Amino acid sequence: MLNIFKSDALQGRTYLVTGASSGIGKATAVLLSECGARVLINGRDESRLNETLAQLSGAGHLAFAAPLETSDQTNDWLKSVLDTSGPLDGVFHCAGIELIRPARMIKQAQLNDVLGSSLFAAFGIARALSSKNAMVDGGSLVFMSSVAGSTGQVGMSAYSAAKAAIDGMVRSLACELSAKKIRVNSIAAGAVHTAMHDRLTKGSGDDATTAYEQSHLLGFGEPQDVAQAALYLLSPASSWVTGTTMVVDGGYMVR
Repeated sequence: MLNIFKSDALQGRTYLVTGASSGIGKATAVLLSECGARVLINGRDESRLNETLAQLSGAGHLAFAAPLETSDQTNDWLKSVLDTSGPLDGVFHCAGIELIRPARMIKQAQLNDVLGSSLFAAFGIARALSSKNAMVDGGSLVFMSSVAGSTGQVGMSAYSAAKAAIDGMVRSLACELSAKKIRVNSIAAGAVHTAMHDRLTKGSGDDATTAYEQSHLLGFGEPQDVAQAALYLLSPASSWVTGTTMVVDGGYMVR
């Protein structure tokens, strides 16, 4: 996808992207680097994370492989990262785990996994960046959400709960951090061609997958479609946007 942003649009700024080893997180990290930013990337898989690192434009980027599972653990991890990186201009928390399973079959451990990587880690990020000198005034926090947080679908109760919680958290965090002019927003994405998407549609059959794609007026999206929205929310271009959920879904929610 064509990058319409200037190559020095984010020069001198430092951003953290979680879930950067694949999909939307990877696309966003690459795009930020193409705009001159220094990018810190996080993911569970060190080898895949290093592949992303090798694709970043410019220099000074760093990779921090680690699972983000609880608020306390994420808070401690991010504070250690900040000791190395210095204050951040923004964070895109894209890490997350999918789950399609009827509510009657969901165990506590699976709830912990789904809520941990998305919601609990988001709280840990917010805690760490609420500390003095952790984030520059006027910075931006962007959390990955989903249309599943606002729409119903069989087998998606745990995942939908995690994303609805993200959107609710964003509104209150925006109030808490406004004194520092720190913006807090989320992105509710529709179905995007990623490894997660492939896993979700693998057992659906061709007819069901076609019908699902047709429920998106513009068809399935690509990681770069969401990355462009994330870049806007992370950049100074969105300096008057906070406490909102940006829908990037190819028209899914209007059907």
